[in-house]
Amino acid sequence: MFDKLRNFLEFNGFNVISRIADKLGVRASRLRLLFIYLSFVTLGVTFGFYLVMAFFLWVKDGIIVRRKSVFDL
Repeated sequence: MFDKLRNFLEFNGFNVISRIADKLGVRASRLRLLFIYLSFVTLGVTFGFYLVMAFFLWVKDGIIVRRKSVFDL
């Protein structure tokens, strides 16, 4: 059951932590662990930040079309 939930969340997630980890050049697992610890310490304020970032990334993906190469014009 937990594997199905994890696979669903990884497939349909917002990838906020993964994108931030790619920008910073750190491992996503370390950043996720830091996020979990900060969520406990700040009583969920970090989760609100996560949702705001997910919204902005969703809007950015809707506006900006990513092209993989020059020939995709």
